[in-house]
Amino acid sequence: MRAVRAGQWVGMLPDKDGPGEGGGVQDKTWSEDPSVTLFREYLKVKTVHPQPDYDAALRFLERMAEELSLPLKKVEVCPGRVVAIMTWVGTRPELKSVVLNSHTDVVPVYEEHWKYDPFGAIKDAEGNIYGRGTQDMKCVTIQYIEAVRRLKVAGKRFPRTVHLTFVPDEEVGGQQGMETFVKHPEFQKLNIGFALDEGLANPTDAFTVFYGEKNPWWITVSCPGSPGHGSRFVENTAAEKVRRVINSFLEFREKEKKRLNTNECFTLGDVTTVNMTMLKGGVAYNVVPAEMDVSFDLRIPPTVDLQGFEEQIKAWCKEAGEGVTYKFAQKHMDQNLTSTEESDPWWNAFGSTCKAMNMTLKKEIFPAATDSRFMRELGLPAIGFSPMNRTPILLHDHNEYLNECVFLQGIQVYERLVPALASIGTIPLD
Repeated sequence: MRAVRAGQWVGMLPDKDGPGEGGGVQDKTWSEDPSVTLFREYLKVKTVHPQPDYDAALRFLERMAEELSLPLKKVEVCPGRVVAIMTWVGTRPELKSVVLNSHTDVVPVYEEHWKYDPFGAIKDAEGNIYGRGTQDMKCVTIQYIEAVRRLKVAGKRFPRTVHLTFVPDEEVGGQQGMETFVKHPEFQKLNIGFALDEGLANPTDAFTVFYGEKNPWWITVSCPGSPGHGSRFVENTAAEKVRRVINSFLEFREKEKKRLNTNECFTLGDVTTVNMTMLKGGVAYNVVPAEMDVSFDLRIPPTVDLQGFEEQIKAWCKEAGEGVTYKFAQKHMDQNLTSTEESDPWWNAFGSTCKAMNMTLKKEIFPAATDSRFMRELGLPAIGFSPMNRTPILLHDHNEYLNECVFLQGIQVYERLVPALASIGTIPLD
């Protein structure tokens, strides 16, 4: 693979089927692009739950801000949970700003299933960089930083202010991160007009762009029943009720799978996903439990009647038996979508810039949930976008990796997108 210089558009990518996974380890950082070295350094910061090292992440970001000559503000939104904000002030700071958002935390790993140390940021002979966060989403964090670095080195200034926000706890729901931050006075001071946030890799030549998200519902159904001795045929047990609940949810799940598989126009973002994630109950082998709980993770498209769907859940609980109740651990009801009409100035700037780079965009509803949803709830336009094409989707998976060529290409994409978005003239909402 040829070297990639700052500001140079990548004309060669890995093979269409995706980068290979073979080859030995190539761990000589001195011979690679400095942006790749920085990416690998950040991957080694263990911001993995349940005990993310946020102090180390903040020290890294403080260093980045110093290198970029940008002020860094730290806002503690919850005890031990800090949102970091770098600000590149525009020539017309009264205009609505552009936000480049990323999260600092990553999900846990099963190290025994990884071919390399998941926090070693090892690069193999194919240029694949392995590590937790390579796709979700430390790559985007560094791409933002490096794009801004290159633009500043080139002496660029733009009318609109650009904020780089780095938030905690996205991977565990965002309650102690973006969900709280959007209610904070410091968020209001950002004067946001448009936001970019994370997306997903795309294994084809296209780049996926997300203009809306499913609503995550995390629900626990509690089933009380008659206790008794394990040697008897006890009637009206908690287990019988929980079985009926499970059947109702999973039968609906199969219907949604069939809808997805029989409509070639549908993506995962167009159907409701249902997964049973926890089952609790019982104290001993010979004691019939007095209660059992079952939990589900549901992700509901913005096209669904949410009140009607909750009525369906109530009906399933009633059919399961007397006393069956449910409660939500998380229940989002926002169905706002970001405009992708050519007449919308933000989308026009984004889409036309990508078109000028010969990028094919595939517009979808995000199948899971990101911090973008908290901004859309406020009526702010937000696009989910991670510039990773010809790359398998490996977020949260074993052996998560990103090819260095794809990573470097992403920096160049943001080098073009940031000026386009930050240079939009006065629009009605300003």
